[in-house]
Amino acid sequence: MGHHSTSKDSIIPLIDRLNKYPIGLVDNDKLRQILAILFSEEEAFIASRFPLHEATLAELAKRTKRDPVTLAATLEQMANKGLVVDMPHKGTTYYLLLPGLIGFFEFTFMKQRADLPVAELAKLMGEYLYEDPQNGQASEFFGSKTPLTRSLAYEETIPVSSTVTSYEGAREIIRKAGGGAVGLCYCRHKKEHLNESCAKGAPVEGICISLGSAAKFMARRGFAEERSVDELLTVIDQAREYNLTHITDNIRHKPSFICNCCSCCCELLAGVQAGYHQGIGKTGFLVKVDPEKCTSCGLCVKACNVKALEVSINGKFRRLAVTESACLGCGACLSTCPKEALKMISVAEPVIPHKKKELMKQILKEKKRLTPFVIDGVKQKFKKILP
Repeated sequence: MGHHSTSKDSIIPLIDRLNKYPIGLVDNDKLRQILAILFSEEEAFIASRFPLHEATLAELAKRTKRDPVTLAATLEQMANKGLVVDMPHKGTTYYLLLPGLIGFFEFTFMKQRADLPVAELAKLMGEYLYEDPQNGQASEFFGSKTPLTRSLAYEETIPVSSTVTSYEGAREIIRKAGGGAVGLCYCRHKKEHLNESCAKGAPVEGICISLGSAAKFMARRGFAEERSVDELLTVIDQAREYNLTHITDNIRHKPSFICNCCSCCCELLAGVQAGYHQGIGKTGFLVKVDPEKCTSCGLCVKACNVKALEVSINGKFRRLAVTESACLGCGACLSTCPKEALKMISVAEPVIPHKKKELMKQILKEKKRLTPFVIDGVKQKFKKILP
């Protein structure tokens, strides 16, 4: 397997290349072990030579000095492994190197596979992501002012008098996309290989949704199965039966996924629970408790996926409290209250980038990594102008 043959000489340039993305990978021994398992030495070298934009086979052959036929076979293998995305368009295939997160870390566990030591990877990835919450990968992922992802509110929880005019829910996103694909939940599947299961009993299969070109790639490469709009809406209904939280790209135009997340397995929601309360974009709503109706039964506490609700005990008195900074405003808790003591109120209009490119630029600027992308963009413009 790759981890027996991939050398540091190929891993270090690969890490350097991956760290040009908005969400980089903090270099340490565990990361190097993970990359050595996922990438063969040749794959690591090819990945390290990828430009910051999509590239054709001819462009990659020139950058890697590899025979195009042999290179095409390697790229095919890398696409099947979920390391690169291939995008056929008008007779030409374009390739794009995936980032680590959100990217090939997730693809590793988005299908059943025997080509990788998945139990070993599950342990390594879990330790890598959260062993150093303040200075490690969690800080890299959640530390920027602009979050990479955002939560979606349950449509039925939106107050009629809401002032949040740009509200957008999971159903609307799916309808606009015109369908997509469903696949394994990366987080719950990874937990299975650690001999753990979801405390809510949420399913592993057929629960996480991909949309647009991402869905086409995933279906083509065996990471997901295509579904119609109605079928995807059924998945949303199923997610709500388990009081899961919908998470999508922090963009308005053509989000690429909707994950249905629980508090015990989801690594995104784990970040909020670890204290990165701004690490996921909020809906613009906040849960409020009616103390006259609330009996502090705690059912909503179990439903909340970011531990924003807590029952405190003071002598004979029990009181439900809300940590407002942690609350995503998703509404997953509301249906569990037998006394209808919870409601959503609008608090702020969320600032959401329009397109993926705008989101990436914002995060890169905040992390002072924008210059390479600006230079790359200039080169691309000249390439189109010059013969």
